[in-house]
Amino acid sequence: MGTSKSTLVLGASEKEDRYSNRAIKDLQRYQHPVFAIGVRKGKVGETPIETELIYPTALNTVSLYLSPENQKPYYSYLLELSPQRIIFNPGTENEELQLLAEKAGIKTLEACTLVLLRTGQY
Repeated sequence: MGTSKSTLVLGASEKEDRYSNRAIKDLQRYQHPVFAIGVRKGKVGETPIETELIYPTALNTVSLYLSPENQKPYYSYLLELSPQRIIFNPGTENEELQLLAEKAGIKTLEACTLVLLRTGQY
């Protein structure tokens, strides 16, 4: 495994059947520092799910689990966070946000966080 990459999961859920939940658990398992924002406060493993905006320092990755429509309120927040990359998980692809991010020098990737982790490409 490479270096750890601090990751913010946006659209986090305590529900076990949600991909965001599985991503948080896998990020923990692969020893990446993980932060989470969701609609409801909660906890996945050791990671608290916040409902307010948080500003982790030296953030590497944002992993999106929100529909394009639900991403809109977070556009300026994501650009302000200035992560190295934003992963658009299946179903979250959003050309508008991708263009804004790329203009701001943030790499974007249409991929599945779970697959990237499990195949050593994270």
